[in-house]
Amino acid sequence: MTLYSKTSYPAPFIDEKELLQRIGYGDERAFRVLFDQYHHKLGIYIFRLVKSDELAQEVVQDVFLKIWTNRFSLAEINNFQAYLSVIAKNHALNCLKKLAAEQALIAPLDAWEYDLQSDEAGDETDRYRLMDQAIDRLPKQQKIVYLLSRHERLQYAEIARRLSISQKTVKKYLQISTESITCYIRKSLNISMLFIMFNFFRT
Repeated sequence: MTLYSKTSYPAPFIDEKELLQRIGYGDERAFRVLFDQYHHKLGIYIFRLVKSDELAQEVVQDVFLKIWTNRFSLAEINNFQAYLSVIAKNHALNCLKKLAAEQALIAPLDAWEYDLQSDEAGDETDRYRLMDQAIDRLPKQQKIVYLLSRHERLQYAEIARRLSISQKTVKKYLQISTESITCYIRKSLNISMLFIMFNFFRT
């Protein structure tokens, strides 16, 4: 079920400038009014950029958290809607860049796992052993997240629900574990190559 697939906006409030001033003073009810006014409209805008309802929800939450954190400067903003659009767009693009970087890290491991399943893959037993060693070296929670994501192909939300952690933590664990596995495999391959070269030059 998507939150931002339908367009529906609440009635606008009367004085936005006064509302921003009240939020600047720490008025949580005023902040709620602002959130109710803009979150759905902002979600639709972000969804069109990221093409993911899950990511759009995350961006909206982060943007409003940033607004509340920086609430003391809200009274200085003359055009809040323009301000909101800029920070939301920038955050959405940063999220997309980060997601692309994570996928770039995972891609070599996908290729590696594909080679393991190929009938023509050489030294298949050694390849499986190397991958298993890399996974076994991970901290327990990172290992669980990695296996749920890469082997069971679960989405971030499902992994977060199973482990009672946030989706951000899932993404962080997956990124760290992927980097660790990639580093271990590269290091092991380099050591193997050095060993082969050493034996070659000894003969």
